[in-house]
Amino acid sequence: MAISRDKLLIGGVVVLGALTFLVYKQAQKDDALGKPTVTEADFPTISAPEDIDKVSITNGDKPEVVLQKVADPSAPATDAGAATKWEVVKPVQADANQMVAKDLVTNLHDLKIDSKINLTLDDAIRKDKQLDPAHAVHVVAWKGADKKVDEYFGKSGTAGQMVTVADKPDAVWAAKGYSSYLYTKEAKDFRNKDVLKFDDLNATEATIVNSHGTFVFAKGGDKWTAMFDKKPLPRFDETKVKDMLRAYKGLSADDFGDGKTVAETGLDKPDATVSIALKDAPAPVVLQVGKVSTGTDRWAKKGDSDAIYQLASSTADWATSDATKYQTTGDGGAPAATKPKPKTASKK
Repeated sequence: MAISRDKLLIGGVVVLGALTFLVYKQAQKDDALGKPTVTEADFPTISAPEDIDKVSITNGDKPEVVLQKVADPSAPATDAGAATKWEVVKPVQADANQMVAKDLVTNLHDLKIDSKINLTLDDAIRKDKQLDPAHAVHVVAWKGADKKVDEYFGKSGTAGQMVTVADKPDAVWAAKGYSSYLYTKEAKDFRNKDVLKFDDLNATEATIVNSHGTFVFAKGGDKWTAMFDKKPLPRFDETKVKDMLRAYKGLSADDFGDGKTVAETGLDKPDATVSIALKDAPAPVVLQVGKVSTGTDRWAKKGDSDAIYQLASSTADWATSDATKYQTTGDGGAPAATKPKPKTASKK
């Protein structure tokens, strides 16, 4: 039986109405999904105040690093009170690199939450997003006994750096301002690596004693002279001693010899000792160089300090090398061969 045109039109209107309703409901659903589940007022605070005095960083399964602000008796007091400095108190007790510590505190102060990330955290998701204890960067900061922040940083994504906070461990947030390299350094890189620090232009004499003999470099006016085992050093190149002084004026360690003794490192009987006299300084700067440590690095220590360092071989070589290190190029340090004089016809 044929269906009337009116019935077809009515059916079409019904179907169109149903489709319109479904589209409307889907739009409502999409709208709800697109709206933030929390407002900015609900965002947690992840920034630390500038006056924090202790920071703990645990980068995944690496050892915890703790920095703490302490009194600095070597610096004069200011209007704000006694001078302070940062120290590493864990994994070892040591001077901190002050610039590294200050940059870290500044970055902690600048952190902020930008949005909430809709993730349901289970063990697999935590691992994938590096928010699990084996991978997350756990940062805690205190002012006195008052804990100011306690947060875990994971992967970085298009929304920002993923972070969870200790009091809402199942909520994931996108953080802005996080500089990963400030937190993920090796423990040694939070420490002060300075070994020597002086003005090379103030050097007036440098003495090196090693297995090859004794070098004495002396500056008279703008010129350097050199003696080797009490004799003038042939083919002496004064640019070399200037290079040595430049290498040592801001000498930094590659690593540290924590727990090592002077006997273990050969510093009880150094392979080389460098002594640099400075204008108007009461005592010379002294560097002792010991055995090979790791690879081609060598153990070393400053004369007035118990701290043991590792120096790169390129730096230690200035102290341990033979005479050729300070001569113009030639074979084995031997005096440069002189050209024979041309023969002249003998007079008859």
